[in-house]
Amino acid sequence: MNISRKTFRACALGAAMAAALSAPAHSQDIKVGILLGFTGPIETLTPGMADSAELAMREASNSGNLLGGKKVEAVRADSTCTDAAAATAAAERLVTAERVAAIMGADCSGVTTAVANNVAVPNGVVMVSPSATSPALSTIADNGYFHRTAPSDSRQGQVLAKVLRDRGIKTVAVTYTNNDYGKGLSESFSDAFTKSGGKVAIKAAHEDGKADYSAEVAALAASGAKHLAVFGYVDQGGKGIIQASLDADAFSQFILADGMIGKSLIEAIGDDLNGTIGTLPGGAAGAEKFLDYARANGVDGDGPFRAESYDAAAILMLAMQAARTTDRASIRRQMMKVANAPGTKVGVGQIGSALKILAAGGDVDYVGATNVEFNKVGEVFGSYKELEVGDGEFKTVRVR
Repeated sequence: MNISRKTFRACALGAAMAAALSAPAHSQDIKVGILLGFTGPIETLTPGMADSAELAMREASNSGNLLGGKKVEAVRADSTCTDAAAATAAAERLVTAERVAAIMGADCSGVTTAVANNVAVPNGVVMVSPSATSPALSTIADNGYFHRTAPSDSRQGQVLAKVLRDRGIKTVAVTYTNNDYGKGLSESFSDAFTKSGGKVAIKAAHEDGKADYSAEVAALAASGAKHLAVFGYVDQGGKGIIQASLDADAFSQFILADGMIGKSLIEAIGDDLNGTIGTLPGGAAGAEKFLDYARANGVDGDGPFRAESYDAAAILMLAMQAARTTDRASIRRQMMKVANAPGTKVGVGQIGSALKILAAGGDVDYVGATNVEFNKVGEVFGSYKELEVGDGEFKTVRVR
């Protein structure tokens, strides 16, 4: 069938107009990826983290000040926390199929490293992790595309060692999940603890996903230590180690780090966890304000890495505004500028006003919920809460 060129053009124009009219109203939204382990060893933690990040995105959208009134559409993807191939595939989908402007995530250190090296950096996409804490991430060749709002475990190990020293604990057994996170934290803590005069009686890795940890616990108990430091995951092997320790009457005094802090652990173990101590990033001046602000907006902000997730997303929104575009490379160039001095200090719930300042050509210094200030490699120094379990909850003893 022959169609004249004029008729073809008219048909094509009509089809294009029809497609435009039928396109969803949000087709011009700014897509931002949220890459977290919605399945896997921290699956009870990540929904609250995602909700907190989306709170910041919603705040920017509702202000009407983001890039002339643009809205932000959050696109969730599953990092699994442990499967680097799956996390890389999920990130690739966000970058190529969803065309996200940036990524809030990933979460666990191993998958975060894989995503940075294989997807984010090669494609020039900024990613901000709220929870990847491996010291090894400080030295990856990221070309300025990787940032994190959770401090490195090189500092957490030092803080936890000081907590034990102040409590008079001189000998510990250490078990850690056999991945980048567990190894890095175990090394950091052990170095700091021994330098302060403490003794690590045994240091042994454990694998996640096992049904029985009695052999691992027997080896740890044979060291003679009375305290067991568990550097694992709240919904995986770390929990299994604690339960097996209690079942065998091998340990009753536990020391935890951030990956083990969560309500699900207390629900699983019960009163036997009372007296357990640990550390968790947080406790900055804006933390209480974040809890109140999140609660007022229908979000439960009381949990690990939720404030860090809010801050990670907020900084991305501000960097877009400072760049005056969603161009990925342009966002990267503004990350340090909006997070650090000089500029008007910006706290929780002030994203809209910060966007307005940037639109007028001013500068902002985002402090947020966790007192953000990036160093030269895009990570924060951070504060830590010293925690102790009592009456069925993790209670803050002090901030360090």
